[in-house]
Amino acid sequence: MFYCGGDWAETHYDVALVNDAGDLLAKRRIMDDTEGYQILVDLFADHGDGPDTRIPVCIETSRGLLVALLNQGGRQVYAINPMAASRYRDRHGVSRKKSDPGDALVLANILRTDRHVHRPIPADTPQARAVAVLARAQQDALWNRQQLSNQVRSLMREFYPAALDAFATWQNLLCRPEARVILRVAPTPAKAAKLTKTQLCAALRRAGRVRGIEAEADRIKGVLRGTYAHQPPEIEAAMGVQLLGLLRQLGAACLAADDLAAQAEEAFRNHSDSKVMLSFPGIGTQFGARILAEIGDDRTRFADARALKAYAGSAPITRAFGKKLHVGRRMIKNDWLSHAGYLWAFAALTKSEGANAHYRARRERGDWHAAGLRHLFNRMIGQLYHCLQTNQPFEEHEAFPSSLPDAA
Repeated sequence: MFYCGGDWAETHYDVALVNDAGDLLAKRRIMDDTEGYQILVDLFADHGDGPDTRIPVCIETSRGLLVALLNQGGRQVYAINPMAASRYRDRHGVSRKKSDPGDALVLANILRTDRHVHRPIPADTPQARAVAVLARAQQDALWNRQQLSNQVRSLMREFYPAALDAFATWQNLLCRPEARVILRVAPTPAKAAKLTKTQLCAALRRAGRVRGIEAEADRIKGVLRGTYAHQPPEIEAAMGVQLLGLLRQLGAACLAADDLAAQAEEAFRNHSDSKVMLSFPGIGTQFGARILAEIGDDRTRFADARALKAYAGSAPITRAFGKKLHVGRRMIKNDWLSHAGYLWAFAALTKSEGANAHYRARRERGDWHAAGLRHLFNRMIGQLYHCLQTNQPFEEHEAFPSSLPDAA
């Protein structure tokens, strides 16, 4: 048996090939392209690689063109956490020196000695991987949008509190198109105080508002013409220019988030698992896309529902210290899936009587709000695992059966 380790850089890979005894048979530096992939395949072929004896590869990343080519070739690729790889490096030397060829050898030896405790990259379909790309990009766009919104809000608190008070009744505040249109028309308090009702109505219509335009324009006009403290005119004008620059970035972030959300929802609906996932209470197209992006569609990825629960961070973990025993929540988990699961459980409270009753029962037993939602998510993700394995939709009476007194 042979094992390959690859230490990746921005433009190249250092690969090392070892046998069962740990002897270094070959080492190469290849580029991250088709030519480098062909060199690696030829190296494998020189050492007996074939359809029935695929040489596994260990790399510190699960992304990149080389990883994609290896996956398409049906080869097992193991993605090792760089922190774990650094611990293995200490087994081969005490100087803690780091070199790319040396790290490639360390990664190859990880497979040689501890392959049974590591898992290969899941064999998800291209459709599931496409959903993962879009769902994660949409989540990143939302976080970026919120970060820019916070920057705009922080700037406006310094010189433009009237606009914040005028938009305070709107949901999402500065992310709404009405707020951005009005701020582009009047980026400073001096200009805002001169806005007429007609100008405000026109701005609201350009933003897409169709109801209550005149009443909203009267309300905003009264707030903008209120009594507030002001910066000196020169500083106020400079801050207005800065505000316009941030508004351009915020507008682009809002547009990107909306476009990515639509693309992710479309890709999720076209996936075969979407019908099963959408049958669960609280799962919409965006939540479904996020959950599918993290669990994939490889049915052999998780040995059982307990493995999926541990991966999601919903299952508790037990730690023993001498005579002490502590049961607490998991800190090492998939944060993307854990965040989506918290929102999923919260949305299910109003969509499922059984989920609501389960949550209330946990609160009566002393759980806090977050712990109750985590416990509900732990139960529902186990049900999701079962439904995906058996390809059957969610059934309320089977997922949350009534008690015997209620049934009687």
